[in-house]
Amino acid sequence: MASMDPFDSALDLLRRLNPKHTTSHLDSLIALAPDLTEDLLSSVDQPLTVRRCRQTNRDYLLCDYNRDGDSHRSPWSNTFDPPLDDGAGGVGGVGEGGVSEGAGEGAVPSERVRAMEIRANEAFDIYRELYYEGGVSSVYFWNLDDGFAGVVLLKKSSPSGGATQGIWDSIHVFEAIERGRTTHYKLTSTVILSLSDSTAGPDAVDLSGNMTRQVEQELPVETDDSHVANVGRLVEDMELKMRNLLQEVYFGKAKDVVGDLRSLGSLSEGARDREAQREIIGSMGERRGGGW
Repeated sequence: MASMDPFDSALDLLRRLNPKHTTSHLDSLIALAPDLTEDLLSSVDQPLTVRRCRQTNRDYLLCDYNRDGDSHRSPWSNTFDPPLDDGAGGVGGVGEGGVSEGAGEGAVPSERVRAMEIRANEAFDIYRELYYEGGVSSVYFWNLDDGFAGVVLLKKSSPSGGATQGIWDSIHVFEAIERGRTTHYKLTSTVILSLSDSTAGPDAVDLSGNMTRQVEQELPVETDDSHVANVGRLVEDMELKMRNLLQEVYFGKAKDVVGDLRSLGSLSEGARDREAQREIIGSMGERRGGGW
């Protein structure tokens, strides 16, 4: 029997563990196999972490797409925290002004893509307030050879200290391949949901999981603002679909399981219902036997 690939084995193991503790599980795997660090960090979606931008005093979200080692780029100031060493480069190479473009270490978007990134952050900040009534949002763009790509991050947590706790993390990664007057968008969306309460014992509730969906669409483009509007519509539609699916999967299935484990009615009421059911079935059998 051929030996399994360590990376595939690590992903397979993570799929079987509680998604609520993905970050700690990922840290343990990296400690066991340090050579898989970059592959795991770029492939596994983790609950989003919030950091405060030192220059603008605004919160932003951390992910692998704005990371360079232990530093992360703020979408508000376009700077890394902690600051990078001079000469740090990215996968896209170094562009004008010594700025690296693309996605990767020390990379920041080109002037045109950065302008779209700024408008997208402003738009999704409004979207976050309207749909989530709180939380934190961040948008990061980077250059591609035939277009650009980006990620839209949204996080909402319930107030701490309450009897119940809930965390919603949305990660929307997209590619925009420009083809003249139209652009081909490919969107991959992941929602990480965690729900729990502080009840101890057998009555405690803990629901955690994630869902990933993908969509591709060709849309018309007139100006760069059209890209922001198109991505916004794609993310909005995908979030609505995934929310409805999560409502069915999480709450519908949990309700079915609880209903099978414990009846809401008393034992005497259940016995009467079963007896009435047997009588109806018995009478129907007698009528069929009599030629009805």
